Amino acid sequence: MKKRLLMLFAAFLVLTTACGSENDTDGTDADEGEGVLSGEIKVITQRTDIVDTVFPEYAARFNEIYPNIKINFEALADYGSQIAPRMNTKDYGDVLLIPPQVPIADIPTFFEPLGNLEELQDIYMGIEERAVSGQVYGIPIAMSYTGIVYNKAVFEEAGITDVPKTIDEFLNVLQRVKDKTDAIPLYTNYAAGWPLTQWEGAITTVVGDVDYYNVTMPNQDDLFVQGKPHYDMYKLMYEVANRGLIENDPITTDWESSKAMMGRGEIATMVLGSWAIEQIKGFSENPDDIGYMPFPTNAKKILFPLGSDYQIAVNKNSKNKEASLAWLEWFIHESGYSVEQAGGISAAKDVPLPAYLVEYEAQGVEFTLLTPAKTGQEGLVDKIDKEADIGFWLDDNKKRIVEAAIGYRKETFDDIANDLNERWNAARKKVSSDK
Repeated sequence: MKKRLLMLFAAFLVLTTACGSENDTDGTDADEGEGVLSGEIKVITQRTDIVDTVFPEYAARFNEIYPNIKINFEALADYGSQIAPRMNTKDYGDVLLIPPQVPIADIPTFFEPLGNLEELQDIYMGIEERAVSGQVYGIPIAMSYTGIVYNKAVFEEAGITDVPKTIDEFLNVLQRVKDKTDAIPLYTNYAAGWPLTQWEGAITTVVGDVDYYNVTMPNQDDLFVQGKPHYDMYKLMYEVANRGLIENDPITTDWESSKAMMGRGEIATMVLGSWAIEQIKGFSENPDDIGYMPFPTNAKKILFPLGSDYQIAVNKNSKNKEASLAWLEWFIHESGYSVEQAGGISAAKDVPLPAYLVEYEAQGVEFTLLTPAKTGQEGLVDKIDKEADIGFWLDDNKKRIVEAAIGYRKETFDDIANDLNERWNAARKKVSSDK
């Protein structure tokens, strides 16, 4: 652990002195050096559900290495809205999550730099998202991805031995579940709305290209024509609903109930981010029944696109930065939070994949970050989206697709796709001309 601390926080000479170094001549070894650190820190988290259970267990494990550091935890139910006002003072904890409300340019005002971006990119994923002027200020507490949660026992009952890879194979599997079991093949969670937005997170898997979302999309017309990834993905949403492969009455769906239903084998699949895996396992009598697979794609290369969760950081005004940095490093590398509680993978590249993903890696599935936008085009997709009122990450048009598929609207999928296509083209032209 000492070597990693020194690599990550070389700028903090006091920490280097406290922990010792390979060139020390005083005979202090790594374990003794770690024990030297002392103080009391407050860690602020968004996890109100586990702050009184899992986090004290973390503290106990941390104290086996750093017995002289006392950790206090505080959880905020509406994290971003509650932490932002406190940042007008210096009293906003010692270790906390960077709230999205803080403009990236203002991050150095509130948080301690952790090191050089170019160097730390060899160690961590996702850190560039909140980096400023080549300095890293936060590390993602998890890297999440979007795919399909499925119940292995339902698949087995339906006689399905291999997870589907292509869109047609997926439709065939859902039909087989309907024909051979009493389970709902795919649960949309239509009533909640936001679960439908999870489909958008799978677009990189559908296209099989990490450049698509930030580089290709903002420079391309006709996103919603046949053969393009957005058309193909949302045509799948339409087809599963149109073929009766979803819940009988989408209007009455309930998100909380759906987790227990899947745990009991009453639902075969749901399109969700990886964060949902552990939640659903918690409702299952046999957690091993809950599996996760890539979103179906006709692309030659199967990608699991990675996205950053909140980034953990240190208050620039902390009176005990060394202890705070030690907790941050331990939490990322040793706690197991990213997999066990966030349902993702660790941002630290030296932490192995969870067992249920290793099989996909062996099959050639790639876990990868998206290519950043070109210089000067940062946020361009969002600007076009807002102007077009498409709502890639909103549920309105997804609900519209489901409603058309089950006969609640008098329009076809191509009617919807043509409308969205016209909106996108017009908005892209307008946003480009406004530059």
